[in-house]
Amino acid sequence: MLVSLLAAMLSAALVGAGRWSPRRRSSTGAAGPVGCGVVRLDRAIACELVGVLLAAGASVPDALATLGEATGEEELVVAARLLRWGAPWDEAVERLPARLVGVVEPLRSAWVSGVDPGPALRTTAATWRARRAARAREDAERLAVRLVLPLGLCLLPAFVLLGLVPVALAAASSLFGAG
Repeated sequence: MLVSLLAAMLSAALVGAGRWSPRRRSSTGAAGPVGCGVVRLDRAIACELVGVLLAAGASVPDALATLGEATGEEELVVAARLLRWGAPWDEAVERLPARLVGVVEPLRSAWVSGVDPGPALRTTAATWRARRAARAREDAERLAVRLVLPLGLCLLPAFVLLGLVPVALAAASSLFGAG
């Protein structure tokens, strides 16, 4: 009884310690949210929205401005304004934060060469979704490994106390009781 109580307290302490452990995930290249203003969008969704705006007939600067206004990213609005005023692509997007560059990069060919950016936007969105799914699988595997120790500390004493001790006591009583 005391052993199982100690095991339960130890496993609760380990689970609590795991819950407050620092995260070791880097933010470079991750498919995280875009925007800090009105709406926070995932990068993949932002690519899809820009693609829908362009398919509906919006120009590249209009699509960037609309996404910037929706997400509260003033840098996108400024980049759209610069493009409207005739600035080169590189100059217009040079001030964008790294989290936004991946969203607007598929639009470069549309602005410079007139190429349809739809396939590039869909490919970029699919890549980010695949990265997010891989990261989720990795996190699930890491969680499974982290759960083994508390689970073992809870189940092993219970198995010993409820499974092996009664069998050992019955065998000992029949062995010593027969003589």
